[in-house]
Amino acid sequence: MAELPVIERLRKEAETIRRELTIDLPRELERARAHGDLSENAEYAMAKQRQEFLRARLSNVEVRIAELSRINADSVPRDSVGLGSKVWLEDLDDGKKVEFEIVVPEEVDAGLNRISLSSPLGKALLAKGAGDEIEVHTPKGKRAYLIRKLVTIHDQMAGDGRPRDANSLDKPGSGS
Repeated sequence: MAELPVIERLRKEAETIRRELTIDLPRELERARAHGDLSENAEYAMAKQRQEFLRARLSNVEVRIAELSRINADSVPRDSVGLGSKVWLEDLDDGKKVEFEIVVPEEVDAGLNRISLSSPLGKALLAKGAGDEIEVHTPKGKRAYLIRKLVTIHDQMAGDGRPRDANSLDKPGSGS
């Protein structure tokens, strides 16, 4: 399976942090030391705080990269909603249609309709397929949706990014 895009983004973040820790911050600390008494040197204190923050963030990023690298493609469903799926839903109450992408928590972005499997909607969608109805409890009450279309991460990786829709179930690549 190709590497999740978030892993590459986290690797770039780790590289940026390492650069700051090994090149930029040592220079800042040296400049601050040149100002004299370190016990009352605000620049030095801020640089040291930044250094500790970056060390902690780097550790967290490295752990997350290791966790995400262990995701096995075979554990992601091929014909139902799972990590990386794109899902087109129809609200059964008002008929509105919306598309969501199921992503890892680091990639969640409400403005781009990118949701986590651990969100209430993500949990309701997990392991469901095109044509299934789901019910979600939201702050505004219970909502019912029909899964109109589904493209799994496997479809996307195989280059068959066309959705499976509720009118052509179990026919990968059919639909609009």
